Amino acid sequence: MKTTGIGHLIRERPSLNLLRASKSLTEMIVKRLESRSNQREIQARSSEFSSLPVGANRYRAALYFGDKTVNLYQARQWYEPFRELARSIPFVIIVRKPDSALALRKECDLPIFYAKTIADVESLVNSQQLDAVFYVNQNILNFQMMRFNDPAHIFVSHGESEKAYMWSNQLKAYDYVFSAGDAARERLQEHLTRFDAIERTRLIGRPQIDVSYAAPVNLKPELPTVLYAPTWEGDRPSMSYGTVASHGVSLISTLIQDGGYNVIFRPHPRSGIADPKHSQALNEIKTMMETASEHGRASYYYDESPHWGWQWASADLCISDISAAAYDFMATSKPLVIAKPDNDNATISDSPALMRVPSLTVEDCTRAPRIISELLSNSNDSYTDLVAHYFGDTTPGASMKRFIDSSLEIIQQNDTSDIPSTKRR
Repeated sequence: MKTTGIGHLIRERPSLNLLRASKSLTEMIVKRLESRSNQREIQARSSEFSSLPVGANRYRAALYFGDKTVNLYQARQWYEPFRELARSIPFVIIVRKPDSALALRKECDLPIFYAKTIADVESLVNSQQLDAVFYVNQNILNFQMMRFNDPAHIFVSHGESEKAYMWSNQLKAYDYVFSAGDAARERLQEHLTRFDAIERTRLIGRPQIDVSYAAPVNLKPELPTVLYAPTWEGDRPSMSYGTVASHGVSLISTLIQDGGYNVIFRPHPRSGIADPKHSQALNEIKTMMETASEHGRASYYYDESPHWGWQWASADLCISDISAAAYDFMATSKPLVIAKPDNDNATISDSPALMRVPSLTVEDCTRAPRIISELLSNSNDSYTDLVAHYFGDTTPGASMKRFIDSSLEIIQQNDTSDIPSTKRR
């Protein structure tokens, strides 16, 4: 019989002393109590989390999110595109964790269905007319939803990048993959065997670039603004693309000392959870920026705001690494710099973007102001073809239209309204 007491923790991890074991057990108990409290709150507000409409109002499409709140940023960037889709067909967000359900309810006005068990999922599927289900990540709970045959299962991811995640063999499980542009399709053709990328992908651009968010900060208008938006440290060597610990402190310190640039620092929401060095670097950067904000002539903003998107309009140049943040900014056609991972184990492909976009090594951080000045002084017209290759048409509204059109086409083709509910399993 499996036990979870202090003795079990010490036996399983001999190096763990009694104090650490007690702390771990306390944290586990607190999480369980919070989960039960969240479930009670959902039960008390059941009409907000368990509604199953009838007739013409039955749900036709859904976002399935089986993850915890720490990964809610992956769904958050899709609120607006799904709101737009909901103008045409009834749409619901299916959530499997109580904390995520409550957080989503606060942030998003789309219907939320909390499915604690697979029986709850079945209840929704059997009573509604789900013709498409969207997924933003590869959570293992996705497969509980994907066992239903009739909805078209569509992977939309949570950003365009050159990470190995973007050509994971798991993509074969979905009926369709919504990709940004030709570069993504070519990436799948190159890396995924026994996968028809032409048939299975739909190129939708990046509908998030057609969403406007108000900036939560006022920056000094007389100075250019630099956005530093690194990814997190990853959970294994091949996915360790983050540069906070290697580049971050030196880069931010140099820009503050120069004083000629506003700086927005946007850490990845998961930064620091897997590596203490990244967590320490984040604390150093936050302290530096808070101090500089009080005494410097430029604006310094440690960005923990909920929305990713307003930064693209506010910044004149972006420094990122191999992450979706870099490619989102690329769609603006403004200067972009890729901080090169200080990790030889990271899986890096020779993509068109990485071969043409300027890179920043650890040693380059001390001369970052000069590099930035040169890039801002030069024309960026040479990136026009690169942007088209990765995103297609980026004129205002074009990406959102492609997303809506592709979604509705699949939903209409997959219309299961004439199939008896007993066969829709």
